[in-house]
Amino acid sequence: MMDEKDIKLPNFGVAIILIAVLVAIFSTGIIGLGLGADVPLIFSLVVVALFAKFRGSDWNTIQQQVLSGVKTGLAPIVLFLFIGMLIGLWMATGVIPTMIWIGFKLLSNAAVFLPVAVIVPALVGSMIGSAFTTVATVGVALMGVGTALGFSAPVVAGAILSGAIFGDKSSPLSDSTNLAASISETDLFAHIKNLMWTTLPALVVSIVIFAILGFGHTGDVSGKSAALANLLQPTWWTIVPLGMLFIMAAMKIPAIPTLLLNVAVSGVAFMFSHNATQLGDTLMNGFKTTSHNEMLQAILNRGGMLAMMPTVIIIILALSLGGLLTEQKILSAVMEPIAKRIKTPSGVITGTLVSGIFANFMIGEQYLATILPGQLWKDSFDRVNLSRLALGRALEDSGTVFNYLIPWGVAGSFAGSMLGLHVWQFAPFVFFALLSPVFSLLSAWTGIGLKMNKVD
Repeated sequence: MMDEKDIKLPNFGVAIILIAVLVAIFSTGIIGLGLGADVPLIFSLVVVALFAKFRGSDWNTIQQQVLSGVKTGLAPIVLFLFIGMLIGLWMATGVIPTMIWIGFKLLSNAAVFLPVAVIVPALVGSMIGSAFTTVATVGVALMGVGTALGFSAPVVAGAILSGAIFGDKSSPLSDSTNLAASISETDLFAHIKNLMWTTLPALVVSIVIFAILGFGHTGDVSGKSAALANLLQPTWWTIVPLGMLFIMAAMKIPAIPTLLLNVAVSGVAFMFSHNATQLGDTLMNGFKTTSHNEMLQAILNRGGMLAMMPTVIIIILALSLGGLLTEQKILSAVMEPIAKRIKTPSGVITGTLVSGIFANFMIGEQYLATILPGQLWKDSFDRVNLSRLALGRALEDSGTVFNYLIPWGVAGSFAGSMLGLHVWQFAPFVFFALLSPVFSLLSAWTGIGLKMNKVD
């Protein structure tokens, strides 16, 4: 088997041609032919595997490189399965229906719904440190309320994701935020504080945009929403699993054990009024309401592990492709020559942002899209006397947030699955993810909020 050290950087021109071929495959398949992300990913995987074989890698090495990519995504894959189970149980035991009922009762003015749909996930996400969990719980409930009020589903999804991503980035409990601080070798809380130079403006502008979009909305709040609210049965039990979620987050218990214990507790509650066969069906296939109301069916019929499988398949294929592209040093061959030639602080930050976005498109995994640019640009930040805090912020404003806009990205696929939409439908409305790199560029080119190393 070929050792990783024996794999040399491909020629820059060859790497560019290969990436152009992959971009052509994705654009033709997804945009031109209207296919899902899975088929272009399979064809791209074949192309890169053949390229690796042509370069001299043996098949065992290629297999290991594919598997090394998948290993980086095992945690989110397991997380998604638990979330699928939890959503089914929370629907069946009245947790999410109760949150939807509260939403209908509180929103007497539909015009304020979209800003609220940003602020609530932002607050919840900052407390629990997980955009995924926020979207899968509060986000699902807000999606039901928003569509029932007559708002466009992609716009509602954009509002929910804008808030959830901000919450994730501003929380010391977030995996991605801890990763960016670790890669940039900075203090976590100093990193979060420095993030506010770009994240707060992006959040505020997003809220303003959604307020404008919701202004004058004439959704039937008192009629349709009241009728739906009357069909829901709120329960006091809701405070138990939600309380567990926040308490375990405060105790800094990782997401997978938190979800697993919540599944167990919710499963016990489910068994008070159902049998073991029904429990197994709900865990696997999700919840199905007995109501004949079509709107209520669209809101409540969710969850289950099987509902997560299309997302899991796309993630496995994307991670396999990312493993090959990374281990064959194809992305490094494109980025390294550029990184070595840039000699200004603004240019270094711009290069890091572009690299993070580019890596998201090619790899589809936000952790790798944070790690790889961080490793490639770290020395450049030192060379131009930029603080490593500036590196961490640039990694967050590109590698972390942009994954939600990629159809084959781990975060994008997950969000689409939870909210019942294709990524390309809601991507134009996730204003926070679109604005974060813009404000990062403004900081780089104006110097506002830009941290430099102190010169002795």
